[in-house]
Amino acid sequence: MAEVVLIDLFGLKLNSEKNCHQALLKTLNAVQYQHAAKAKFLCIMCCSNISCERDGEHDNYELETSNGLSAVLGEFETVSKPSMAASLYTIKQKIDEKNLSSIKVIVPGHRKTLMKAFIDQLFTDVYDFEFEDLQVNLRGDLLKQSTEISVITAQELKEIQNEIETYLRSLPALKGELTIITSPLIPDIFIHGFTTRTGGISYIPTLSSFNLFSSSKRRDPKAVVQENLRRLANAAGFNMEKFYRIKTDHANDVWIMGRKEPESYDGITTNQRGVTIAALGADCIPIVFADPVKKACGVAHSGWKGTLLGVAMATVNAMIAEYGCSLEDIVVVLGPSVGPCCFTLPKESAKVFHNLHPACVRLFDSPDPYVDIRKATRYV
Repeated sequence: MAEVVLIDLFGLKLNSEKNCHQALLKTLNAVQYQHAAKAKFLCIMCCSNISCERDGEHDNYELETSNGLSAVLGEFETVSKPSMAASLYTIKQKIDEKNLSSIKVIVPGHRKTLMKAFIDQLFTDVYDFEFEDLQVNLRGDLLKQSTEISVITAQELKEIQNEIETYLRSLPALKGELTIITSPLIPDIFIHGFTTRTGGISYIPTLSSFNLFSSSKRRDPKAVVQENLRRLANAAGFNMEKFYRIKTDHANDVWIMGRKEPESYDGITTNQRGVTIAALGADCIPIVFADPVKKACGVAHSGWKGTLLGVAMATVNAMIAEYGCSLEDIVVVLGPSVGPCCFTLPKESAKVFHNLHPACVRLFDSPDPYVDIRKATRYV
């Protein structure tokens, strides 16, 4: 049984005939009767300006004021927005607030393919969708039938994406302003910086608002991450079309840009102008490498496994081998990451860090010692 039941009335066009209202009332009553006992969230999606036709004239009425519907509508939450993107994204927020994932969408048959296209852009594999045709029986057309769409063309998909992008751009930044931390050690010939948790539009509590990592296993869709990245590109002054980030495997493989790209890697090096390379981090350390002499740079993602495997030194060695960098010319800066106050490992794993240097581990005799992966980076 679905946790969420969403009724799509976005294409609703009411006329003044009484039977139109009665038919809709009957349909909503049937849905409420069938799902109210087990569904945790009942929702109606509609346009904020519903067209009501009467004697050739067009007046705009809110759905809530239609005769005979107010009582049953009280059993549903109504989301009334001017666009599909705004409506679905608002509903997604409400679903995520309740931590729900099983969703039944009751949608007119001619709108099902369109609805699925929007859902593909705004939701991830975390959610489980099922679809049911919305049935309204009456003599006139309550749901004005348009031509059924069976396939979304490339142009239509682009229009859907543009509508979503336009809406996401309109959203305010969350948890503060976008902040970029720079290091005085990195020469000015390199644009560089580390982002913080603030200034993006990701509202999922377990993620920073400035989430820059999309995954089918997370609730934050790629469209939101791309909007965060767009805001970063505007603030930092780089070209999004030439932005490359690591494909993390928590190992020590390095992609030398210009060579064949591996399936996964935790370091990137380049001497190309106009490109931006990035290493994501949270608990793990994002590391920046810069050689102003050879005008080459690199980034690495160093978690505790990557630290032990020497991903930082592997990135340095790649710069030396590929660009002729000298070790003494390479500036290395560690970005924000988990500190020794907060990161623990099982004793067997912590023992390897202790063998690197005892200063890398605190409370070594405890079952879960505290490990300083930042300090360990110096000794690998």
